[in-house]
Amino acid sequence: MLELRPTCEHCNKALPADSLDARICSYECTFCADCVEKVVFNVCPNCGGGFVPRPIRPSKNWKGDNCLGHDPASTQVRHRPVNPETHARFSSVLRNLPPEKR
Repeated sequence: MLELRPTCEHCNKALPADSLDARICSYECTFCADCVEKVVFNVCPNCGGGFVPRPIRPSKNWKGDNCLGHDPASTQVRHRPVNPETHARFSSVLRNLPPEKR
C-alpha cells in the first residue's frame, strides 16, 4: 500500500493525500510536479526511474474500509534536496531515454 508521503523530497512542498501535484516513482520516491519537471527532469535521483501522478486514496469509506480513515497517509517527512551537479551527471544519459527503456 502506498505511504502517501507528505512532502516533496526536494523542495519540501506539502503534498497532502489529495494533492494532484504529487509524483512518485516505482519505489514511491515523492516529488512535486515542478521539481520533477524543472529539477530532476523526470529521472528519479534515487533509482533512475520515471515519475507518474500519485493516486489519490478515497477520503470516505465507500467500500470495505479502503479509505484514508482506515489507512492514513504517512506523516514522515523525507526531505533530501537534490544536488543539481550530482544529478546532472547521474541523469545525463537517462533523461534522453523514456522511463520504459531505462
